Amino acid sequence: MANYPLPKFHFMVEWGGNKIGFTEVTGLDMQVEAIEYREGSSKQYSKIKMPGLHKFSNITMKRGTFEGDTDYYKWINTINLNTAERRDIVIKLLNEKHEPVVTWKAVNAFPLKVQASDLKADGNEVSIESIEIAHEGLSIVS
Repeated sequence: MANYPLPKFHFMVEWGGNKIGFTEVTGLDMQVEAIEYREGSSKQYSKIKMPGLHKFSNITMKRGTFEGDTDYYKWINTINLNTAERRDIVIKLLNEKHEPVVTWKAVNAFPLKVQASDLKADGNEVSIESIEIAHEGLSIVS
């Protein structure tokens, strides 16, 4: 039997205790910053590199705009001075049986930007709103 990669269009997002349908999720990446170091008495005329701190991109999620649904705006309005309502965001890539195959968890997320859809009188598209969130760590949960 052939083994195929998973399609990326079948996924689910859980946030704040709710399961919400999104059209797009981006920013699921992790990096390790390199630390360059050279000791003064080193005979080599170059630096060595060591692994440093982990770095995570912001996650952007897009979904359709629904009448009376202002969750994005309610969440961003919880931000005051140095406090914000933080949530863990769980993103699951699903197989054809709707079972999670890969699960990412963003810890202590809070909103940075909420963007409403562009409005066009001659357009025929669905209204899409987006939210950009920062978080303190992204891990793959088994």
